[in-house]
Amino acid sequence: MRVARAGQLAAATREVHVASWLAKNDVPAVRPIDVQQPVEADGRPVTFWVELPSHEHGTAMDMALLLKRLHALPKPEISLGYLDPFVRIAERLDAATTIRDEDRRWLHGLRRDLAAAWAERPTGLPNCAVHGDAWPGNLVRTSTGPLLMDLERFSVGPPEWDLVSTAVRRKTTGAATAEEYDEFCEAYGADVTEWTGYRTLAGIRELRMATYAARHAASNPEWTGQAQHRIDCLRGRCGSRPWTWTGIT
Repeated sequence: MRVARAGQLAAATREVHVASWLAKNDVPAVRPIDVQQPVEADGRPVTFWVELPSHEHGTAMDMALLLKRLHALPKPEISLGYLDPFVRIAERLDAATTIRDEDRRWLHGLRRDLAAAWAERPTGLPNCAVHGDAWPGNLVRTSTGPLLMDLERFSVGPPEWDLVSTAVRRKTTGAATAEEYDEFCEAYGADVTEWTGYRTLAGIRELRMATYAARHAASNPEWTGQAQHRIDCLRGRCGSRPWTWTGIT
C-alpha cells in the first residue's frame, strides 16, 4: 500500500495505469493489485501493490537492460504527457532557505539557460516512453531478475534522458566506476556521452540533484554542507568533474 500526498490523485491514477501497461508489455516492474484504485483517505490517494519478494539493490547493467526493453516498446496508448525535465526545480529553489540569495539567483539563471538549450537540443534517438528518473535506487534485483520501481515520472520523451542519469553518476559525481559505466553502455547498446546534446541533459540532471539537496537541507541541517558543495561545484568553485557528491536520503 502507498499513501500519496493530498492533491496527488491524478498522479497516483497515472502511476497505476503505467504499471498496468508495463505488465501488459512484459516489462519487469512493480505490479498493482487488481482492484479498483486509487482510493482516497482523508484527501490522500492510496494505491495497492503486489508485495516485493526478497530483493537487493540493482546494478547499472540491470538498469541498462530494463531501459533497452522499455525504450523498444511502441508509444503507449495511455496518456503520459511529454517529459518536463525542469519539474519542481523552481519550487525547490524557493524552498531552499539555507542557501545564499546570490546562489539562488544564479541557479535560477542556470535553469533559464538550460531550458533554452533544451528547447534547441540536437536531434537524437526517437521519442519513446521513458522512466524519467532512471537511477539504480529506482530498481531492485529479485531472484527472478530486476524490477523497475517509482513510476511517477513516466512520460514520453527522448530516451537519452534515461541514459543520462547513469552517465552523470560516472562523469559528474563519480558514483559509478568506469567498469560499471562501460557495462551499462554495452548492455544498452549506446553511449549517451557521445551525443552532442549530452552536456545539456547532463546539466539539467546536475541542477536537479543540486536543488534536491538544497530543498532537503531546509528541513535537515546535516545536509546543508552537501547542498552547498553541489552548488559550489556547479559554480566552478571545486575544480573539474568528476566531483564527489554524497547521496541524500
